[in-house]
Amino acid sequence: MKRVLKWGLIGGGKGSQIGEAHRVAARLDGDYQLTAGALDIDPQRAKEFADELGIPSDRAYPNWQEMLVKESAHSDPIDLVTIATPNATHYEIAKAFLEAGFHVLCEKPLTLTVAEAKDLVALAKRAGKTNAVNFGYSGYPMVRQARAMIDQGELGKVRVIVAEFAHGSHADAADADNPRVRWRYDPVQAGVSSVLADAGVHALHMAGFVLGQSLYEISAHFDSCLAGRKLEDNALLSLRYSEGTIGHLWTSAVAVGQCHGLNLRIFGEKGGLRWSQEFPNQLYWTPLGETTRILERGADYLSPEAQIASRITVGHAEGMLGAFGNLYSDLYRKIVDPVAKPLYPTFDEGLEMVKAVHAAVDSSKEGGVWKRL
Repeated sequence: MKRVLKWGLIGGGKGSQIGEAHRVAARLDGDYQLTAGALDIDPQRAKEFADELGIPSDRAYPNWQEMLVKESAHSDPIDLVTIATPNATHYEIAKAFLEAGFHVLCEKPLTLTVAEAKDLVALAKRAGKTNAVNFGYSGYPMVRQARAMIDQGELGKVRVIVAEFAHGSHADAADADNPRVRWRYDPVQAGVSSVLADAGVHALHMAGFVLGQSLYEISAHFDSCLAGRKLEDNALLSLRYSEGTIGHLWTSAVAVGQCHGLNLRIFGEKGGLRWSQEFPNQLYWTPLGETTRILERGADYLSPEAQIASRITVGHAEGMLGAFGNLYSDLYRKIVDPVAKPLYPTFDEGLEMVKAVHAAVDSSKEGGVWKRL
């Protein structure tokens, strides 16, 4: 009989977009049962929502601290905890649950500071626990297909990679007091960066994920297009990677007319690839000197990495929840078989992205000078 893992969720309360994404993703393949949670900063709302979700009343906790104590002492504790709380709380919660012996999936950013991220990486290694950061877009089958093609040498040496995550959701000055927008530009809650740490980091991670290379240097220019914002709402980055690839990233929260705007273009010696999150089933492949071909998700000519990430047959829509679900599936395989090597992003990748954000902030402050990670 298949082993079903007991899953706990911290944050992601009623009305939370990311919370519902995690709940759907975790149950897609029948690998997890939502067993415990501290779902809201308000204890009453946390209890009420836990009841709606069917969490047993004795495991519906008013805060994460009580959840930690009682799950640690439980005769049948949770296997994996997901942290979907505001950025500034990630370090403290992840540290506590790792020290108590739990596997941890943390929303990005892993932490607000490089020192904290390094501490979590070291702690996770000492604890020997499965650890991951939710760069969920790396779970798309055709993103994994692009990674496989690059790894197999089909593009030859990759010369240039261009990534974008530009949306217009924060372009309205009338949203200045909207609590769902305001916190993202508050350094106390969001840290040193807004749109780069919130949105652009997904595209930045995806670029390195498909390349199989680490970031080496960053040059950045930040702008705050709306008056009164303490953090950037638009950013341009130039990138240098460990094996010589040149990269460029544009991220924005004021790009009116862009719905989501997560796109990736890759240019190698032997051909080019392009992919868009709003049309995720197609990967455009142009071999040098030949016509562009459209590779379809679910087709039998794709790599094993892309095949295993697909749940339905070719021609059917499969999107963001499935991509997030692939990370949960990856984690499941790792937890039940510690020698497995699935593709989920670990705390090490979370650390690299925290370093990248801080390097970009420092570069922008100094007029775009190159900063090494």
